Amino acid sequence: MNGDTAALPPHRPGSTPAGTTDTSHIVQGTPAFRRTAAALFLAGFSTFGLLYTVQPLLPEFSRHFGVSAANSALALSLSTGLLAVSMLIAGLLSDRIGRRRVMVAALLASSVLSLATAMVDDWSTLLVLRTLLGIALSGVPAVGMTYLAEEMDSRALGLAMGLYIGGNAIGGMSGRLIAGIVADHWGWRWGIGVVSLIAVASTLLLWVQLPPSRHFQSRRSGLRELPARWRSLFADPGLPLLFATAFVLMGVFVTLYNYLGYHLMAPPYGLSQTVVGLIFSVYLVGTFSSAWMGQQANRYGRSRVLGICYGLIALGIALLALPWLGCMAAGIALVTFGFFGGHSVASSWVGSRAGAMRADASALYLFAYYLGSSVAGVLGGVFYTHWDWLGVCGFVGVLTVAGAAVAWRLGRRTQPATGELALSR
Repeated sequence: MNGDTAALPPHRPGSTPAGTTDTSHIVQGTPAFRRTAAALFLAGFSTFGLLYTVQPLLPEFSRHFGVSAANSALALSLSTGLLAVSMLIAGLLSDRIGRRRVMVAALLASSVLSLATAMVDDWSTLLVLRTLLGIALSGVPAVGMTYLAEEMDSRALGLAMGLYIGGNAIGGMSGRLIAGIVADHWGWRWGIGVVSLIAVASTLLLWVQLPPSRHFQSRRSGLRELPARWRSLFADPGLPLLFATAFVLMGVFVTLYNYLGYHLMAPPYGLSQTVVGLIFSVYLVGTFSSAWMGQQANRYGRSRVLGICYGLIALGIALLALPWLGCMAAGIALVTFGFFGGHSVASSWVGSRAGAMRADASALYLFAYYLGSSVAGVLGGVFYTHWDWLGVCGFVGVLTVAGAAVAWRLGRRTQPATGELALSR
């Protein structure tokens, strides 16, 4: 546990000699699988908890700092935007010094920056700290996905990735839920502070639980090599479409959650910060969806399951546009289920198609993922300002139709990559 590499000879997946058993990759159902799944679950939990803890506080920021809805959304969009860009560099750093070291250091730095955010009283300073937090957090998401793709047995990867993304769901729910409820009683500073302290504890558990890498091989790749490597990834018929899928899925999801609080705290609903925070408990369906949809993709094909996820999101948006709270609750649950299911399918598909370049592909996938959060999240504020909640629903509805078209093209154009068999149909 002192470093990121273990004292084992290099091993390439699929290279086990005949008559021997590959025991170097982590197999589902083993103690190593449980430790790894728990550690990466905590990493996803803390990452999304820290990143999205400000989301239910956006209306409070508007009131406290006197800023508009679109301006308030910058507290989240700047973090996700810089996270998207910085992940491209974080991947290179992890290639040199190891996955485990980067994840632990990044999570610790992010926790400290989040604590500092709770102590400021200037809007510009808060945005600077949230920007730095996005940069620091970049060491977790792409590296975590790469770690799983390198260390997991191919038959365990779908479930492991689903559990990791399930940690994202629980962390996103808990960060929003805790911040909203605490802020309603003791103010937004305490809301951010409590989530930050939980992240510090989770960082310690990540450091203790995550096993050393057995298949990591240090390589000194530089920025000048990136364009050539990316060109080879974009030459693949499926990967660019998967990057577009990431942009659309996250753009739709974050935009709806950004402005749902404004809508429900305004007349005629007038809900409290606590009640709005409780809405994020619907993230629990994402915990189930990410793992279950990953397994269904193995059975019925990734493109087919991805199309179903878009259908669920579209139905959810239609229900959210209705004025009744019951329909809106069902709508946000459907959107959440479809989003986490689609993200689980698409992210595992990227790792399978990219082969030896999975670290670069994961970084580009998550670049598009968080770029969608940043760009669509701010644009949604413009639609909310001019056309209120129905404008937001119309905006994400158009994005969803575009995403469904991309999923259809994936099914038409993508051929199975090596080792995928019929998983890409």
